[in-house]
Amino acid sequence: MAPGVRLVVAGVLVRDDRILATRRTRPAALAGFWEFPGGKVEAGETPVAALARELAEELGIGVTVGAEIEAAQGSWPISETLRMRVFWVASGDEPHPGDAHDAVRWLRRTELTDPDWVPADVAVAALLAERPWP
Repeated sequence: MAPGVRLVVAGVLVRDDRILATRRTRPAALAGFWEFPGGKVEAGETPVAALARELAEELGIGVTVGAEIEAAQGSWPISETLRMRVFWVASGDEPHPGDAHDAVRWLRRTELTDPDWVPADVAVAALLAERPWP
């Protein structure tokens, strides 16, 4: 990662031929938008460990992190200072929104373009609408 660029991770959870989306409550600029849940990778943390930690903190679920959903450039751009890596995740736990989210929604493939996604997740949702899921 280039100096001054922070890594963010997101998880795509598939269950019963649906993908989990979560609605943000903060920051104000993103409140009300939907996203694939995740968060920032802390210093010394691997992306896989960060994703497992974030999903436990935000949704109260334990996950198994699977293969990466790769972007054409190696990571998904968010801004000049943030890049995102996205992974398939599996969990038998039921997600519950915490402080960072006020709703969860399970989307069928045909519904992936319906939500108002955070800008960083628009391209991910479009890709998932077209490619096979595990």
